[in-house]
Amino acid sequence: MKVLFIGDIVGKVGRLTLKGLLPNLVDRYKIDLVIANGENMAGGFGITEKTADEVLACGVNIITSGNHIWDKKESVPYIAKKNRILRPVNYPPGVPGFGSIVHTLPNGTKVGIINISGRVFMPALDCPFRVGEKEIEKLRESTKIIIVDFHAEATSEKIAFGYFIDGKVSAVVGTHTHVQTADEKILANGTAYITDVGMTGPAVSVIGVEKEQIIDRFLHQMPMKFETAKGDGILSAVVIEINEETAKATAIQRLQLKYP
Repeated sequence: MKVLFIGDIVGKVGRLTLKGLLPNLVDRYKIDLVIANGENMAGGFGITEKTADEVLACGVNIITSGNHIWDKKESVPYIAKKNRILRPVNYPPGVPGFGSIVHTLPNGTKVGIINISGRVFMPALDCPFRVGEKEIEKLRESTKIIIVDFHAEATSEKIAFGYFIDGKVSAVVGTHTHVQTADEKILANGTAYITDVGMTGPAVSVIGVEKEQIIDRFLHQMPMKFETAKGDGILSAVVIEINEETAKATAIQRLQLKYP
């Protein structure tokens, strides 16, 4: 089977880029499952019901997220009931929403997807290693094919997590920094890994934001409201091939495409 994991969708440009490129990607690579991180798809910060439904309607099966999941307060009731939108599983008990899901493909194959947040330079949540390991054990009762979105800032934390669960999941895909790394690999025990899949959003920007605003912030250190950039888009993703019998990854390929 083949999984397409799409990097953090940022604002309107990200959504238009996704809509414009996804159908051809699915056909070209014969994709069975599409996962996309969408925590920045509503104006660059958070998720709304409208933007989530738009992304799901264009062919994304599961939306993962991260530390911006609650930025649009009005969407909390929607996220609480929509199991195809995941928030980090290591939020404390009682937090609304879903941290993982077992998704069934049309051919009956079950795939577990987990969303986990790191803690280094990030909000202080429960231990991603311990919570992640426990959630993986739970999902393995239903399926051994498991994809993890590890949403974190520090490359060291992501790499350590990849080695920590190598062989227990099919893939660990890093998100959050919006900058695609060139370290995709299959780890020793069969887990596909990349430190960060990158961003789907404005090509000329600073991680999705108008570049002039970010430069001014660095120069003057004054607070300001950031706006997502406009113009052409870029889609960052990985295609992961998984042996359905062994649940081990056999290949991982980086993609970075411009739109239009």
